[in-house]
Amino acid sequence: MPKLVLLSEGFTGQTCELKTEVTTVGRLEDNAFCVPEPSVSSHHCEIHLRGNDVVVKDLGSTNGTFIAGIQVTEAVVRPGQILRLGNLQMRLEGDQPAAPPKKQLDQTVVLQTGIKMNDLESGGAKPAAFPTDSQFSKKSNKANLIFIIIGALLGLVVIGLLIYAFKQGGNL
Repeated sequence: MPKLVLLSEGFTGQTCELKTEVTTVGRLEDNAFCVPEPSVSSHHCEIHLRGNDVVVKDLGSTNGTFIAGIQVTEAVVRPGQILRLGNLQMRLEGDQPAAPPKKQLDQTVVLQTGIKMNDLESGGAKPAAFPTDSQFSKKSNKANLIFIIIGALLGLVVIGLLIYAFKQGGNL
């Protein structure tokens, strides 16, 4: 029997088994599956069992009904797909537990070879040359040199003022 499993925080793990032909989902308690989430409309959607298909039908909800991120008015939901009502996410699970994802067989991938040890020893490998006009080129130190010169001049002025003040203090 298919069931809806809530995934959103605060509702995680809550489920609704789809036992009847039509299951109503919404915020109010008169729904077969009541979900007290503000983004879910009072009567948000209906879930129909049609043969082996599970069909969701939006009931003109404010925030929409989405399957795998695509807004729908009526569409088939497959087991494992995410159904979103407003901000509430749920997953449809089938009769059987979801099969673990199939592991792909390891495939051999040919990787490009790097530098061989013999090339390094014989000097065969050359370091990469970067263009000098690159945005990563070395910046000039002119700004540092200017600050050093200004600092030195200010230091000399301070020393000169101290000497002048000391001589003036001695003449009083």
